[in-house]
Amino acid sequence: MLGTMLVGLASCGGGGGGGGGFFPSASTPPPAAPVPEVPAPPAGPGATYTVSGNVSGLLGSGLVLQNNAGDDLAIAANGTFSFSTKLPGGAAYAVTVKSQSRILTRVCTVGNGTGTVADAAVTNVAVTCAAPAARFAYVTNKNSDNLFPYTIDASTGALGAAGPMLTTGRAPASIAVEPTGRFAYVVNQVDATVSVFAVDVGTGALSSTGLLPEATGASPAFITVDPTGRFAYVANFGDDTVSGYSIDAGTGAVSPMGSPPVPTGRLPNTITMDPQGRFAYVVNQGSNNVSVYAIDASTGALSPVLTPVLAGITPIAIAVDPTGRFAYVANSGSGNVSAYTIDASTGALSSLVAMPTVSAGTGPNSVAVDPTGRFAYVTNAYSNAVSGYSIDAITGVLSAMTPPTVPTRTTPLAVTVDPTGRFAYATNSVSKDISGYTIDAATGALSPLTVQPTVATGGINPQALVLSR
Repeated sequence: MLGTMLVGLASCGGGGGGGGGFFPSASTPPPAAPVPEVPAPPAGPGATYTVSGNVSGLLGSGLVLQNNAGDDLAIAANGTFSFSTKLPGGAAYAVTVKSQSRILTRVCTVGNGTGTVADAAVTNVAVTCAAPAARFAYVTNKNSDNLFPYTIDASTGALGAAGPMLTTGRAPASIAVEPTGRFAYVVNQVDATVSVFAVDVGTGALSSTGLLPEATGASPAFITVDPTGRFAYVANFGDDTVSGYSIDAGTGAVSPMGSPPVPTGRLPNTITMDPQGRFAYVVNQGSNNVSVYAIDASTGALSPVLTPVLAGITPIAIAVDPTGRFAYVANSGSGNVSAYTIDASTGALSSLVAMPTVSAGTGPNSVAVDPTGRFAYVTNAYSNAVSGYSIDAITGVLSAMTPPTVPTRTTPLAVTVDPTGRFAYATNSVSKDISGYTIDAATGALSPLTVQPTVATGGINPQALVLSR
């Protein structure tokens, strides 16, 4: 029996031999379960980019830009700007000026303003604000009661007739043109009135508006219009006051302000304003000083600022540089020019510490500063010359050019510089003509115009000279 059991065990493979014993043999693992596909997330919105640029030359408030006829952007100061609405790559952009600044003496234009966004921010839009080039000039002939209009050749600066001689009131002493060039204002010293003329913006010719002359104070000597075109001011030489007027934007009519004329020093001869129309300056020939006034932005009313500042002997004229930082007064009796800094907050004048005065010729009668603020020019009535000065950009100090003067004709009175800074003109009272000059852009030196350096005024005793766009 035992033998039989051993045989049975042997037949079951208990002795450890080959193939199919009791324990399972190694095998290939089963294939892994398939990984389900995860769908890609939905595509997000495409990248967007800003449209931006830079503004230069801006004065005052009111400038509003648009992109693609929307997305209004008010500009408060010079510097960079950026529209709030971003644009996708491939989109078109078109930057335009929706409204200009309230300071109408400058016009803002857009450069690099249109194109297509090329998958990157647009940064090179350039908004430049500058005074338009002068196209016309007007000169009053005080002793023949008339004025003559001229065209200005944009290439040569030469003056040509813009229309017929126009009759004024008696003794037209001064003329001003409002900033948009649509109306001209003449003060008639003997009549004690302001006359209003319409300007043909195509030809420059003047015509009567049909408006009756407006009364001024006694013996008005000078008129100026503020840079917003809303107010006019007249220095009344005979009663030591300044009259203020509101200007009707549609008709050009002037009407007295609600406030009465303001007192000045003795014999006010000239009035001017800072480039933003915040302050007014009156030169008082009889008291050898300058009165300073703050201008109410809503009503135009004048309010005295501190006490008048001393000038030289018999001050005649004043000019403010285009930055509004410096002022210069021509002193006829002392043969020099007084220089001042302007307080940006109050408008108050302070004599320059480094050089409060600089010598001029004999009988300096008018002063003008070029639009870059680098050069100043003074007519010398009794030495028949224009003095030229360079202006230090930091201190405002005047330095005589080389040569220091250029000749005029006889008894130069008014001098003015065109808004592009390329030409200057001086009226010559006794020789009854106008001297024209080109301005060297680097040095400021004057050279007689190559085409028609002198042109007749057609009247007697030409006084005031104003340029207009």
